[in-house]
Amino acid sequence: MTDIRPAARRTWVGGAVHARLRRLNLFTTVPPLAIVGVVLVVFTAHSWWHVVIQLVGLAAALVTAERWTAGDFVRVARPCLAVAAAVWLAGALTDSTAGFYGLSVVGSFLIPPLPRHRLAALLGLAALVAALGATNLLVFHDHIGNRLVQYAAIPALAVMVSTGFMFVSQRFYDVVAELEQSREREAELAVVRERMRFASDLHDIQGHTLHVVKLKVALAEKLLDSDLDRVRQELREVHTLVGDTIVQTKELAYAQRRLNLSAELENAKNLFEAAGIHVRVEREAEVNGRVGELLGQVLRETTTNILRHAQARQVRITLSECGIAILNDGAQETGRPEFSGLSTLRQRLADSGGELEVEQRDGRFLTAAAFPTLRTREDSR
Repeated sequence: MTDIRPAARRTWVGGAVHARLRRLNLFTTVPPLAIVGVVLVVFTAHSWWHVVIQLVGLAAALVTAERWTAGDFVRVARPCLAVAAAVWLAGALTDSTAGFYGLSVVGSFLIPPLPRHRLAALLGLAALVAALGATNLLVFHDHIGNRLVQYAAIPALAVMVSTGFMFVSQRFYDVVAELEQSREREAELAVVRERMRFASDLHDIQGHTLHVVKLKVALAEKLLDSDLDRVRQELREVHTLVGDTIVQTKELAYAQRRLNLSAELENAKNLFEAAGIHVRVEREAEVNGRVGELLGQVLRETTTNILRHAQARQVRITLSECGIAILNDGAQETGRPEFSGLSTLRQRLADSGGELEVEQRDGRFLTAAAFPTLRTREDSR
């Protein structure tokens, strides 16, 4: 498996969170704004000039909204604010009641991120909208009261309401971002715990061996002048012990050490739950003891892959008599990744008559291992 260093992983995590939030903001912000703007054009525009004015204001609003989802809207919001203000002035002078829409949208995006004086900025924006709308009275002199309501009071109120909604939306997205970052930190912590468990296994193997070697070498040193046969025996045992330890260490490094499927299943559940991932285990039958070790290796490798490379929220583990299937969501959409650990396990399963299949579709990743030849032999008895 590819080792993701902490700093690189934090960068990748931040990018993944930002990309998901951007997609969420795009789907929940831009389409509604576009729909409302088009509806206003259809029902309030009374001439081609009104259509042009409102579409320009709508374009300024949508450009600001799209850049807001990307996190760099300030550099385009100010020019768009000027364009939207000019659009509302032109709309007021040509009797277009919906010309303020673009200005209200752009202004609502600009005010919530301000570090201070946001209320003053909101009141100033509302006053600007009302003042621009009041220029309608310079051209049209009938129904002054109604025109003040339509072109000054209602637009100013709309700006305040839309900005209030944006304050709420901004807080909601901040909470979502914090939750996503917290979940990523939990997943990273789960991987660190897995590494600590590996280190603990390594310590168990080598710590015991080194302690025994130390005692046997000390004993051999004491017997060097009195019992050479015993010295040779102790040194042979040291040689054998060191050789066994090398084999065990190599098996541990390549996930070939004998594993207990039940223990691996419990460990996987603990790791997923610690990372905030809901896990469901389904047992269709008791697992055949002859394949439990290999299935445990598949489960361990897949667990690590999910924690490192996926943005999973749910994992389902299905156990059968001769197989295991692990299905997770949150798979990357950039093509199926290649995992060297699974490639090694595929060969080991094939050598034992097993099969390992991986499949990615619609954001879900399936890892399935089975021993069909074992099932065939059992059925034939």
